[in-house]
Amino acid sequence: MTWLITGGAGYIGAHVARAMTGAGERVVALDDLSAGVPARLPADVPLVEGCVTDRDLLGRVFAEHAVTGVVHLAARKQVAESVARPTRYYRENVGGLATLLEAVAEAGVERFLFSSSAAVYGNPDVGLITEDTPCAPVNPYGETKLTGEWLVRAAGRAHGIATVCLRYFNVAGAAAPELADTGVFNIVPMVFDRLTRDEAPRIFGDDYPTPDGTCVRDYIHVADLAEAHLAAARRLADGDLAGDLTVNIGRGEGVSVRELVSLIGEVTGDRRPPVVEGRRPGDAPRAVASAERAAEVLGWRARLGVRAMVESAWQGWQLHRGGERATSAAGELRVP
Repeated sequence: MTWLITGGAGYIGAHVARAMTGAGERVVALDDLSAGVPARLPADVPLVEGCVTDRDLLGRVFAEHAVTGVVHLAARKQVAESVARPTRYYRENVGGLATLLEAVAEAGVERFLFSSSAAVYGNPDVGLITEDTPCAPVNPYGETKLTGEWLVRAAGRAHGIATVCLRYFNVAGAAAPELADTGVFNIVPMVFDRLTRDEAPRIFGDDYPTPDGTCVRDYIHVADLAEAHLAAARRLADGDLAGDLTVNIGRGEGVSVRELVSLIGEVTGDRRPPVVEGRRPGDAPRAVASAERAAEVLGWRARLGVRAMVESAWQGWQLHRGGERATSAAGELRVP
């Protein structure tokens, strides 16, 4: 088989590409390079620069590379931006997916793996979120992911495409420093950014109904996430998954924000206490995955813990952003 990975030069996409090629799968990457970095990709992975909204380009890629399966990762994914620019998110996340699925059907591709998100659940009041927990997204980003799942399943039924939707929980870490997330949108790099600026980390709300009052989340190492994609792709390739399947990708273990910030302090050596600010609208007290379906159906479980996520992410941060801060003997912050 040959797998097309959309968003293949991105943070998650490059990890998926490396996991799949490392296991002997043939891969071609499509990326518009708005956030992707070509150097992240293995040398033997062809990179096509372009967007999934380009129908003609998709047709050429499917034909020239004899694509037989798709891993669709390309999407806009910032919650705040989705609130400010909902039409852009629906146009690119849903409209781009529709264009891609049309190309998939026309090319006769029969296997499709969709990158979804735990954002489809919204803020459920449950101990563990199963795949059967009702979906009630609370922002346009989550809405586009849920709409995307509906569209993937409908196209699969209409065109005989076997589909899998993977609902990611909170992704962190790096398989190698050069593959690290270079954005400052998720909690781990956000804390790194504050420390790099010689500022205390921030915690938004410490009065939640949780053991230490801060929000509890399920964190998944990006290398484990990539292995989950490989497991799902191989089940699709083997024809073991008829119809459609939806799977949570998490560890099934909760970590509070305060615990995570404390661990980051241990790893970085900067243990300054966090500043507590008011709650952010829409933050659920707890969001932890049930990981049983992934184990049962994909034969996959996460292997790496939160410390490995923080340590690997910190190595990547130092590689990519280490020059942003240098401290003089007087302790003053100098920016090169």
